[in-house]
Amino acid sequence: MAKPLSASKLVEILRAEGVTVHEVRGWRTHNRNSKGPWGPVNGVMIHHTVTSGTASSVDICYDGYSSLPGPLCHGVIDKKGHVHLVGNGRANHAGLGDSDVLRAVINESKLPADNEADTDGNRHFYGFECINLGNGKDPWPEAQKEAIERVSAAICRHHGWSERSVIGHKEWQPGKVDPRGFTMDAMRRRIRDRLKGAGGGTKPAPDPKPSPRPSHEPFPGAAFFHVGQRSPVITAMGRRLVAEGCSRYEEGPGPDWSEADRRSYALWQQKQGFSGKDADGIPGKLTWDRLKVPESGK
Repeated sequence: MAKPLSASKLVEILRAEGVTVHEVRGWRTHNRNSKGPWGPVNGVMIHHTVTSGTASSVDICYDGYSSLPGPLCHGVIDKKGHVHLVGNGRANHAGLGDSDVLRAVINESKLPADNEADTDGNRHFYGFECINLGNGKDPWPEAQKEAIERVSAAICRHHGWSERSVIGHKEWQPGKVDPRGFTMDAMRRRIRDRLKGAGGGTKPAPDPKPSPRPSHEPFPGAAFFHVGQRSPVITAMGRRLVAEGCSRYEEGPGPDWSEADRRSYALWQQKQGFSGKDADGIPGKLTWDRLKVPESGK
């Protein structure tokens, strides 16, 4: 459970996560708070709009319909990956959903099947509508998916949530199919990686010409660092940590991943401004690239 973000704080954390933010009309005071409570908040819900065109989609989500007044979400994510904020407070986006799903989100546990509509979701979820026809054919540009990842990670990071606090409308309310075109499990993996400092954005296209070997060791992935792993890369990492004054070693770095390596790397993450779950000592791509571990063969 958490206290809802203020309008100013929401803008701040989204921009800090690298999101392009557009503030739409009077969004800071645009809400449905008079119709029910807003908060405590427990998660982020992703939708698709079943519309096309940025301007018209944003207007619909701001104004709503005669039968369903706006705001219909808190933000609209367009095809370019820009976020248009349309509401601050209670919004008509989630509707009634499954109390067992809410409980799982709060506990950050495996989601059950949604088979009931007995709980007010508008009270508990930030909602983001993504511009897509939802027909399974309309493409999801990488910039748009990366924006979903960044928006979700920003809110989770602020509240101290994991990626399990992000769900799709189809996982909340029986009969819903949104978002259609990617899986929420895949999106949650991207959010998880971003929260760990790796990110899940666009992979560069392969160079048609052979590229020279990098001067620094490429990030081997967070799963590489586990008890039982033995590699000269770990030794090289440890030596860089010692050089940066981030050492919890008693006898010096070695090739076997150890608790001393984890604790030393946690100091490096803290030195880079991370804290809490973001400084757990398991390397992520952002902090790894900053450490500039020399190639183990050099």
